[in-house]
Amino acid sequence: MSRFLSLFVFCFLFLPQLAGAAPTTLAGTVLWIYDGDTIKVEQIGKVRLIGIDTPEKEDSERDRYYLKQGIRRDRLRSIADEAQQFLIKKAKGQHVTLHTDLEERDRHGRLLAYVYLPDSRLINQMLLEEGLAAVYRKFEFRLKEDFLATESRARKKQIGLWQE
Repeated sequence: MSRFLSLFVFCFLFLPQLAGAAPTTLAGTVLWIYDGDTIKVEQIGKVRLIGIDTPEKEDSERDRYYLKQGIRRDRLRSIADEAQQFLIKKAKGQHVTLHTDLEERDRHGRLLAYVYLPDSRLINQMLLEEGLAAVYRKFEFRLKEDFLATESRARKKQIGLWQE
């Protein structure tokens, strides 16, 4: 029975990845928070929260989008720290569920995933709600329209990144 169960789990989790098939569901405990949009999950490794982008900890070329939005560099560094602290508070040590999307990995080899907390809240979207992230517009993903609407609400409330 144990051998059968192991084979079933392997087939369910890994064969779709090898075949480039449909989105995958995984789970594990969040061990580390690298920054506002990248975490480490037990037995999975680095996970990039799909569909969002948080500012970098230090000045970067990636600041261009935010600077065009009228957000000052010092505000970006502050939001970078707030986003990381938010993830530490909400996700570190939590057993999360991960759902992949159209692309499973980014160019750095990180798993791209929607990260759901034990209470079923989507941490990617929570960061947008708090104004701690912007929608990553460069690539397509299933929840893009929902994420854009969430970001728009945060902009209207003028919270986080969108404070004047």
